[in-house]
Amino acid sequence: MAPFLSDLTKSPCSQSKIKDASPRVSSSSHRLLTPSRVTALVLRRPELTEPDDNEAITRLQTAHSDFKSAIELAQQFASLVRQRQPEQLDAWLDKAKNRSVSLLRRFAVGLESDYDTVKAGVRLSTSNGPVEGHINRLKILKRQMYGRAKIDLLERRFLLAI
Repeated sequence: MAPFLSDLTKSPCSQSKIKDASPRVSSSSHRLLTPSRVTALVLRRPELTEPDDNEAITRLQTAHSDFKSAIELAQQFASLVRQRQPEQLDAWLDKAKNRSVSLLRRFAVGLESDYDTVKAGVRLSTSNGPVEGHINRLKILKRQMYGRAKIDLLERRFLLAI
């Protein structure tokens, strides 16, 4: 979502024209809508969104037709993955490849290039998150000890961490 938003803000027009032509998406009483905040709002679970967030998303969708398409597809993909619905993956890929947003088309083509893995990732509930957490912790220990001790102390720190 962030690259898509930054692509839309780049224009051959001068900055003053962009400021004048762009619709007001956020009010002064709310936080500014940065690309990362918009991504978080769009991908947030529907039951966790607040009315103000829905209002901001609606304003974005009316601001530009490509926003509406990108937001709908992003939300559909997020729910497809969260609810583990691999049977809907093919239909979503076809929709994404046929949209005018180039970033979504490239994302869909990338998913299709490794289709079996993506389908298994959507279907299976297993995760390599715990393994990645252990690896991350060991790398942090290694960086903390770099140049300070010999291998015997580093080995003891690793074994105590496990």
